[in-house]
Amino acid sequence: MRLISAVTFSRGIFKIPHLASLLGVDSVSKKRAFFPPPPSGAFQEIVVGWGLKTNTNAARRYADSHHLPYLNLEDGFLRSVGLGVDNNPPLSIVADDLGMYYDATRPSRLEHILNNQFDEMSTGHLPPFSSLRAYLDSGQAPLQHGALIARAKRCIQHIVDNRLSKYNSSPNITLAPTNKTRILVVDQTAGDLSIEYGLASPESFSQMLDAALAEHPDAEILVKIHPDVIAGKKQSHLAQANTHPRVRLLTEDCNPIDLLQQVDRVYVVTSQLGFEALMAGKPVTCFGAPFYAGWGLTDDRQNIPRRQQKRSIEQIFAAAYILYSRYRDPESGELCEIEDIIDHLTLQRRHFIENSGTLFCVGFTLWKRGYVRSYLRCPWNRVHFVRSAWQIKHRLPQRDARIVVWGIRDTENIRLLAQKENIPIWRMEDGFLRSVGLGSDLTAPVSLVLDKQGIYFDPTQPSDLETILEHTAFTKQQIQRANAIKNSLVSSGISKYNVGKRKPLVHSAKPGQRVILVPGQVEDDASIRLGCQDIRTNAELLQAVRDSAPDAYIIYKPHPDVLSGNRRGQKKHQQKLNYNLLVADTALSECFNAVHEVHTMTSLVGFEGLLRGKTVTTYGLPFYAGWGLTHDKYTLPRRTRPLTVDELITGCMLLYPQYISGHSGAFTNPEKAIGALEMQLSTARHEIRIISPASSRMAMKLINLIRGLLHGK
Repeated sequence: MRLISAVTFSRGIFKIPHLASLLGVDSVSKKRAFFPPPPSGAFQEIVVGWGLKTNTNAARRYADSHHLPYLNLEDGFLRSVGLGVDNNPPLSIVADDLGMYYDATRPSRLEHILNNQFDEMSTGHLPPFSSLRAYLDSGQAPLQHGALIARAKRCIQHIVDNRLSKYNSSPNITLAPTNKTRILVVDQTAGDLSIEYGLASPESFSQMLDAALAEHPDAEILVKIHPDVIAGKKQSHLAQANTHPRVRLLTEDCNPIDLLQQVDRVYVVTSQLGFEALMAGKPVTCFGAPFYAGWGLTDDRQNIPRRQQKRSIEQIFAAAYILYSRYRDPESGELCEIEDIIDHLTLQRRHFIENSGTLFCVGFTLWKRGYVRSYLRCPWNRVHFVRSAWQIKHRLPQRDARIVVWGIRDTENIRLLAQKENIPIWRMEDGFLRSVGLGSDLTAPVSLVLDKQGIYFDPTQPSDLETILEHTAFTKQQIQRANAIKNSLVSSGISKYNVGKRKPLVHSAKPGQRVILVPGQVEDDASIRLGCQDIRTNAELLQAVRDSAPDAYIIYKPHPDVLSGNRRGQKKHQQKLNYNLLVADTALSECFNAVHEVHTMTSLVGFEGLLRGKTVTTYGLPFYAGWGLTHDKYTLPRRTRPLTVDELITGCMLLYPQYISGHSGAFTNPEKAIGALEMQLSTARHEIRIISPASSRMAMKLINLIRGLLHGK
């Protein structure tokens, strides 16, 4: 089979990330001259150009003169988080061998799909239509395929429920209550090719507005200005429309689906917003000929004779979003399904909304600020790092102010100010999957938590995690994901820090003897100060374990931050007072393989032991105690619900933390975070040692500090 190369004359196209994957070709090359293609035996060329712009003429001439296939490329309908004009790369494109979806003056591949015209489809390998061919090979007309239509229906529901659009960096909007009918008139940018090729003109916009006013004499008319105009990148057609007393311009950036759900009818020329209105169940009037017009779903003011079929919203969606479009995974860059993009965009918007507001960040060291900005990212929020209550007060009033504290590093003055000004305090801390390397070595984390009630290690008050675990009705899908996460963690040996030697731990326990792992902790840790009563030191813990299990073989593993010298504590344990074996530079996963039980004050090791089926006894009140999974010395009356391990994982790893991809910088999910940690471990040139020379440790800290500072710029 010959290799396939996509050829372009455009630097912009050539720079699109992972374009070869999006097109399903082996490579992408940029032509600098009108040289002929290589011999046919080497590989096949497919020429690509962007849309119907005049700057594609050279590419078209090259394709014609050498009898090569030509594909028109354009952004997909679920494009990206941010705007294309702000250089956000596309997560989806369309590639059309006949025309372009917005060109109603001639047929396009999308129009042929909707018309059930497949006889003329090339028998050669045109990559963009591989998914379409899969349905054709089934022997049934694609748009009559029940599974495809059901899939389209699910996707539409998810898109509307999660308020997804072509671009997804806009805040929600709440319109003032009214008794009037609300009509939305959608503006577009001047010079948009979809206007000219959509059988319309600049005059169509004033005609559309006049029609909306005349046909709805008692209604409030809202004119939606395009995001590119709001961003100052393009010009508008209807910027002066508010001269009429019943017209209100919407010039603020807002989420399209959220806006659509608050109006009664929508008028468009050729905007994609019209199709999103159909998905949201709104009647739509078209003054041009967009791809979704002419199929019986819209009130059309233009005649499009080629479009003879009557199509449902699910059929048009299936044709445009599933069969016609191509999607790439934002992490790997490989081809993926539309559902993957829906999940990705949903996750970004969920965290954007959680991070909304004017955020005053307290207690963050300089090196943390770099990566914390990623976790607090939201296109419409404002983040200020401050050191005192005065610096916050100086910037007030802010109606959407929030104070974000690292752990419990807030001062009395901060708390008094928050109480006086009615500002909520949110708390941020490392998540339960962190890094390959210690946080005290300034290694950036793959997950953090942002808790708006308390913090998971503080049992003196409720936290978001406790509320999730106590009250959430976990779904079957969530439980299945949690089970898969558990299996992945166990099989890979991934833990919070992923340091130490990965060699089997050898001990001298007798056959049948209980083997107990006692993880040491940093004794001034907040989880001990807040979550323990009579047992607060590692020595006291070891004594309590020995008292409860006098015949057990006890393995003591000091905390890696203490062993590394980064935190205060006893590094050398000369006397074997209450343990049989001390392990230092050994990976935690190897310790789990060698023991039956875990006894701890509040260490996360207890949670990781539960994941691995170990019996866990707690001598304090860690977040995973009190749910019927551990043997607990103390109880917490607020925790009344018995949980399974998979339900605990669902709350602790699926619903509570935020995860950031080190590759894309976007929010990601725990499965991909685990995969990234596995990849780091597998490609590491050396094991990440817990105990290493001071010079090596300082060099590592310096490197990580520089990375963190650069990341924050």
